[in-house]
Amino acid sequence: MNDECIICKAPLEYLEKEEEMECAICHKKEKNKTRCIKGHYVCNDCHTKGIDTIIGICLNTESKDPVEIIRMMMAAPFCHMHGPEHHVMVGSALLTAYKNAGGDINLEDALMEMQSRGKSVPGGACGFWGACGAGISAGMFVSIITKASPLTQESWGLSNLMTSKALGEIGKIGGPRCCKRDSYLAILSAIDFVKKHFDVEMEKNKVECIHSDINNQCIGSRCPFVQRIE
Repeated sequence: MNDECIICKAPLEYLEKEEEMECAICHKKEKNKTRCIKGHYVCNDCHTKGIDTIIGICLNTESKDPVEIIRMMMAAPFCHMHGPEHHVMVGSALLTAYKNAGGDINLEDALMEMQSRGKSVPGGACGFWGACGAGISAGMFVSIITKASPLTQESWGLSNLMTSKALGEIGKIGGPRCCKRDSYLAILSAIDFVKKHFDVEMEKNKVECIHSDINNQCIGSRCPFVQRIE
């Protein structure tokens, strides 16, 4: 088994009901359902410490391939195998590739907004909310580029359609969660969606998993990105 708890490396457990927990890093107390089997709880803020480096990564690449961009983030020290950082990373990779492919946005401002919105989606949303944060992040991406709000018409609809398309692709595979697999699925569905609705063509290449050896819950041959030997 590979490491899961970022404090002691023990496996995680998910409780049926929320309990008051104290973050093992910052000592903030809050209610949550997730801890390791030795009792360590790490809050979202501490789990995503260093995530602001995403902005530098995105502003310093000319890539039009959002999978390539998110893999740059995945290689950074702040990123774990699973975690709420992916709720920011998906949208950030899409914003960057969209801009580099000709999309008309102020990238730095858009990335700052993505950080703010993505951080509000907690870890475990995929199971506890029934809406994976990677899919929600793709919807946030469309919301940002279209300047959607609760009172807009077309942009409101497109944002929700994007989220539903991403979640549909994620849901077809089934669980357990894999933040890498779900991020790729959300991104690939967004590439097609943006080409259809915005006439901006980001690069789309074959994706093969490079994370299975560190994922305790890897679904193996059920994953569309597993490397198959012909």
